[in-house]
Amino acid sequence: MPMWVFGYGSLLWKPGFTPAAEVVAHLSGYARSFCMSSIHHRGSVEHPGLVLALDAQPGAACTGLALQVASGEEDTVLSYLRERELVSSAYIEKRLPVELSDGRTVEAVTYVIDAAHVQYCGGMPLEAQARIIAHAHGGMGPNAEYLWNTARHLDDLGLSDADLTWLAARVTEILG
Repeated sequence: MPMWVFGYGSLLWKPGFTPAAEVVAHLSGYARSFCMSSIHHRGSVEHPGLVLALDAQPGAACTGLALQVASGEEDTVLSYLRERELVSSAYIEKRLPVELSDGRTVEAVTYVIDAAHVQYCGGMPLEAQARIIAHAHGGMGPNAEYLWNTARHLDDLGLSDADLTWLAARVTEILG
């Protein structure tokens, strides 16, 4: 049985592995949101940035990509993803059912926010998010770059996210 990974943020444009297949997928019960304070990749302890996470919310849904891991590469990919995504333990690794655009349902490795973790910051107004994202910078680069890459990739896939589109435009405006 193939291993799948659900991508909803940077995994869309920087998976870190070569997927055997990429299929648009829908995850129920979670919303994509900038609800995780980033102190490593897109911010610092002194000046945290924001990164996307899947926030459990009744009735919510997130559309992204299911990335199929090539046969024989499962252990390598899982080790890589754990090193990348579990750097601060704010994410919880889950295997959740995602519905593929072709009608199949598969189980996918998915990283969701731990709402009890100190880095959780759900419910922040979009304007406050934009101001943080515009000025934060971490080990992987500017927070704005992360936002713009994700919003652009979603647009390219025909999966525009209204909040990310607004944030991308607002951050561009703030940065002049």
